[in-house]
Amino acid sequence: MSLSDRDRACVWHPYTQMQTAPPPIAIVRAEGVYLYTEGGRRILDGISSWWVNIHGHSHPKLNEALAAQSRQLEHVIFAGFTHRPAVELAERLLEVLPAGLARVFYSDNGSTAVEVALKLAVQYWRNRGEDRRAFVALDHSYHGDTFGAMSVSAESAFTRPFAPLLFHVKHSAAKLEEIESRLREGQVAAVLMEPMLQAAGGMLVWPKDLLAGVRELCDRYETLLIADEVMTGFGRTGKMFACEHAGVSPDIICLSKALTGGYLPLGATVTTAAIYDAFLSDDRSRTFFHGHSYTANPLACAVALASLDLFREEATLERVANLERWLRRGLEPLRARPGVADVRVIGGVGIVELKSERAGYFDERGPRLSAAFLERGLLLRPLGNVVYFMPPFAITQEQAEWALEQMRDIL
Repeated sequence: MSLSDRDRACVWHPYTQMQTAPPPIAIVRAEGVYLYTEGGRRILDGISSWWVNIHGHSHPKLNEALAAQSRQLEHVIFAGFTHRPAVELAERLLEVLPAGLARVFYSDNGSTAVEVALKLAVQYWRNRGEDRRAFVALDHSYHGDTFGAMSVSAESAFTRPFAPLLFHVKHSAAKLEEIESRLREGQVAAVLMEPMLQAAGGMLVWPKDLLAGVRELCDRYETLLIADEVMTGFGRTGKMFACEHAGVSPDIICLSKALTGGYLPLGATVTTAAIYDAFLSDDRSRTFFHGHSYTANPLACAVALASLDLFREEATLERVANLERWLRRGLEPLRARPGVADVRVIGGVGIVELKSERAGYFDERGPRLSAAFLERGLLLRPLGNVVYFMPPFAITQEQAEWALEQMRDIL
């Protein structure tokens, strides 16, 4: 019996209608930008395995960092204890993050990094004697699948079954005047946004002026700015962090996905010293009571440190700049096609939005396109009518141009 058949007998997959989905493709190994199937096929990973892999699969330096750490310490409770990889990673993150961020709180994925940020924001104001529970978030946003993260995400099929359990959020179009009107209503704990690029909501690219304007509004109305850089962090938009496009520093930043180069689950929510200081007290009730068993897992922290080393050793941001040029050159010809609504490129992400009467996740061309790309040996996972290419930064020009040729041909 094949691995795929065994899977169908016992596994429940994410974001998958198990009754109608085709059998899962069994991957037995991966190297560089390629995945290798049980049947011997080679597939180019055009979505960085759900946006996490940036340096390529099975990178020797990351492999060694993981193996070396496993020989020293695989895990230890992080309440009352610490270890070298967690401390060094926090130090290194603060060196490369926007100025003003000072404290790193570890978690295990993007949803929980956002959940931590929301809880920190509410309790920050509570510890200061203010009852602020409202959040402002953008239309089309997606921030994760836990309940707080769903609440600040746009209403969608992902959140609809749980709507009665979600807290109210002030959603706004990506327009400064509308965001300001929400802030004027008062009692806002924080504004939450994905800087420069809204990912799962349709791969929407915003001008840097929007980000700069939101920072200015948060300062003027004395509230917090939370930057969800779970997807945009670590070079994806061409800068180490998307906030750098506008030269702004958030009060809280959420990190995950590429943090470990795609190797292990790890999240980080990083705050200013002012937020951290609001939790310091002889009164234990002011403690931030949040955590999980694998907080600051040493294996994950060690491989994240090695990933940061690779940015310097392999000139990773220069690779992203090259990839951006290849994407612009390869996708721009599609703009003139009658079925294409828009072409967008930012950093290492190339996006083609198709004209659609049913725009969004349930545009039925998405699964058909995905299957057609797979037949050519290219893994893409369109968001309905939005086709995007987001490969590992290790991709070569030849590999990128081959993938772009498949996209142009099939579209």
